[in-house]
Amino acid sequence: MKKLLFILFSFILPALAAAQQSDTTAMRNVTIESIEVMPEATRIKGMLLLNKDIQYELEGAVDNMYNFKYAIAEKQFKSLRRRYPDHPLPYFLMGLSQWWKILPTNIETRQYDDLFFAYMDTTIQKAEALYDADEQNVEAAFFLAAAYGFEARLNSERSNWRKATVASKRALEFMEKAKAGNGLSPEFLFGEALFNYYSVWIHENYPMLRPVLIFFPDGDKRLGLKQLRYVANSGFYTGNEAKVFLMKIYANEESNQEDALKVAQSLATKYPDNAYFERFYARLLFVQGHFTMAERVSLDILSKLEQHMPGYEPVSGRYASYILAYINQNKYRDLDKAKQYYQNAIMYAEMTGERDSGYFINSYLNLARIAKQQKDLPLAKRYYTVVLEASEKKSDSYKEAKDFLKASKKRSRKSK
Repeated sequence: MKKLLFILFSFILPALAAAQQSDTTAMRNVTIESIEVMPEATRIKGMLLLNKDIQYELEGAVDNMYNFKYAIAEKQFKSLRRRYPDHPLPYFLMGLSQWWKILPTNIETRQYDDLFFAYMDTTIQKAEALYDADEQNVEAAFFLAAAYGFEARLNSERSNWRKATVASKRALEFMEKAKAGNGLSPEFLFGEALFNYYSVWIHENYPMLRPVLIFFPDGDKRLGLKQLRYVANSGFYTGNEAKVFLMKIYANEESNQEDALKVAQSLATKYPDNAYFERFYARLLFVQGHFTMAERVSLDILSKLEQHMPGYEPVSGRYASYILAYINQNKYRDLDKAKQYYQNAIMYAEMTGERDSGYFINSYLNLARIAKQQKDLPLAKRYYTVVLEASEKKSDSYKEAKDFLKASKKRSRKSK
């Protein structure tokens, strides 16, 4: 959450703060149904970003990228680069491909960092050349803002705050200049949609930040969601990114699990080999009690993990193993299978260094309960000791572990 706030305040909010208040007010008075893209032929001419033929050509490549068929996608992106070696678009797409190699690992892996930054740096170089030749080139400004923004995001994930701040400031500069192209494509609405939603959400959930928010135009959460839905349905390059935010907002901020599940299902169905989408879908199925489907999806995740398919890493294994453990414990009453899956969930959590995660703690908690149920009190004591050490002191798991261990000490004293 701290990283999200950093990105939001250093990137989206300041950029939109420069807009006139009247522009924001006018936007709030427009329903999403009335939003129209009104292209100006003289401005679109020569823009690869808005070229429909290029979009038609790249549709398969973009789908392959989101379906984690990176080699196929990048082959098409490189073909575009051969024809347009001085345009930022192919380099940006190659960088975006690296980003989607990083994302499924919860941003932990660094093996793609060098390529990611190299492609984004080249995007910046190519876009700067276009911008230097014509400072009214909103397409160049768009790519400069996007590339600097992605660099800021990954640097913030790496806690490289100085680099993240420098990149953010550059992104802000070019986001302001790219605003002139807002009427050309729904792609440009994505940032405003996030601003409209999160500026209000932060005001509601983080009172200490309210003094900062007074310097920005008012947001509108409902409008932000409508705009995100519009971009999700209409954007070519930002459509899937908007869907990802919709899915997360519905699930985490709006407590609208039903709509979150619909978006997750659409993404996981269209891109069945995207580990990030599939595990999110499995989790939403699980928390909503759709155990049969959650079991099927989780088994598919583990099968792909065993096949070493791209993007299927310990993070996905942890999700799937825990879901299968819980289902075997509570639906099928197969405690042996449940224990094995809980052990697998623990193994995957330890592989990613997430011993404080809910999956890790609850796996040990349920193993302790099973051991207690099977009258193996020494084993239950060992598991509850781990739960006590890993849990927050005010949590229910901490209290349960503490109570068991306290009772265990009493039993031990009586037996002497």
